[in-house]
This record gives sequence, C-alpha cells and structure tokens, in this order.
Amino acid sequence: MSINKVILVGNVGKDPEVRYIDNNVPVATITVATSERAYKTSNGTEIPERTEWHNVVLWRGLAEVAEKYVRKGTQVYIEGKIKTRSWADQTGAKRYATEIIADNMELLGRRGEIAPLAAHGTTPSVSGSTTTTEDPFKSSGDAADDLPF
Repeated sequence: MSINKVILVGNVGKDPEVRYIDNNVPVATITVATSERAYKTSNGTEIPERTEWHNVVLWRGLAEVAEKYVRKGTQVYIEGKIKTRSWADQTGAKRYATEIIADNMELLGRRGEIAPLAAHGTTPSVSGSTTTTEDPFKSSGDAADDLPF
C-alpha cells in the first residue's frame, strides 16, 4: 500500500496564471509559500525561518475559483498529490518539475481579504469541480500578517 497525499496551508505568491486547454477546460497554476518559524536549539544555535515554495496546479472548478477569488497574498488550504513531470528543453537537456495537483482548495483568511465574496460573508470551499460555501470566520483570532515575502 502507498499514499500520495499533500496538505498545504500557506500564502499565494502571485496572481494565478489561468489558461484554457482542449474543450475550454481551465487550468490554473499558483505558487504557495509555507514557512517554518525560526527557533533556537537547546544548545543555543539559532535556526532561521525557512520558506518553501510549492507549484500547485488546479483543474476545472478549482481553476475557475482561483481565477475569480485568489490573488497574491491569499491564504489557502490545499489538499492534493505530488506529481513530477519531465521534458526536454530547447538544448535537449532533460528538465523536471515537481507539482502539487490539487484535489481540494479552501480560501482562508479574515473577513474582507477575499474581496469578491466579502459582501456576502462567505468564502468558497471547493473539492474537485463542485463549489460550496461556508463561513470560515467563526473564530475572532486577529493574528498578525504572516506573509513570508
């Protein structure tokens, strides 16, 4: 038995790039930053904050939601799987890209950060190509902005 599952909670690094392929199927790509906070070991060594950037690919309904509501700085929850693809570049060298293929995406953050939906007080939660809405603003935590850039 094997499992290929990824869960990310992070901030989008730039606006989504959306393209339409055969039969007008939307595909969006986003970069998501996740950070490990700086800390000090028991012997006093300081370990600096470390940010990882993840390439995420969203298909169909997820891509449509990303196109409408996701912007640079949006905090997202992503579930999906890791996939590595390869190709030959212009010089013939073999190139590789590791991506997260999203199965589920939820937009996180405080009220007003998701502009098109702020007037309704809801945020989309998307799994596959089905869109539902729920209110993620039940807790009143007002944490400081945690953008890694």
